[in-house]
Amino acid sequence: MVYLNDKLFDEVIPMQIQVHTDNHIQGSAELTQQVEAVVEDAMSRFGHRVTRVEVHLSDESSSAKARDNDKKCVMEVRLGGLQPISVSHHGMTIEQAIDGAAEKLERTIERHLGRLDAAKGRPLEE
Repeated sequence: MVYLNDKLFDEVIPMQIQVHTDNHIQGSAELTQQVEAVVEDAMSRFGHRVTRVEVHLSDESSSAKARDNDKKCVMEVRLGGLQPISVSHHGMTIEQAIDGAAEKLERTIERHLGRLDAAKGRPLEE
């Protein structure tokens, strides 16, 4: 049994993960799998509440003008019945940006759901 927007469900809705890249990041099946693995790991304790995660990867400077921390990852999570939550992280590599954004997203969701569950008298599920 799972609570979703104060309703009890028997069935868990699978989480969708969408990966988008700008024209400076080479999208590939390998990159998508890497992003999915990081997101699934970060969202594992919230999985039944998370309906979709959108990941946007970009290089804020072209490869000709490479700078430190110019790779950016924006993650937007949709929790059943709630407003989307979005975080971003910059890194020297796309992997650093993805990992940093996933960690921020996990902490942000934990705080957000913790407040909601505390207000409703329910413990945060793990």
